[in-house]
Amino acid sequence: MLSFLKNMFQNGNDGLADALQAGAVIVDVRTKAEYQQGHIAESQNIPLDEIRSKTELIRRWNKPVITVCRSGSRSAMAKDILSAAGIQVYNGGAWTSLKPVK
Repeated sequence: MLSFLKNMFQNGNDGLADALQAGAVIVDVRTKAEYQQGHIAESQNIPLDEIRSKTELIRRWNKPVITVCRSGSRSAMAKDILSAAGIQVYNGGAWTSLKPVK
């Protein structure tokens, strides 16, 4: 199973696969319109401009978080915000680098 998860990532980042294995939640930080055009099944859409206000909600999930966006820039910013709040978070980069399923 772990090898399957590792193969889902084009960049081969083992930390992401391990986080998914641990039940991580994928948070897509693109706009709602972008998200509706395609996204990873079961991902949560919390646009970057709402991340700060949703930090406590995300903390209550008590799970690792993987942030994704279109190119990796917004997901990196979201990662920094959540990490500063003490949440275990990984930057997954572009949502298409994970197995995209609508």
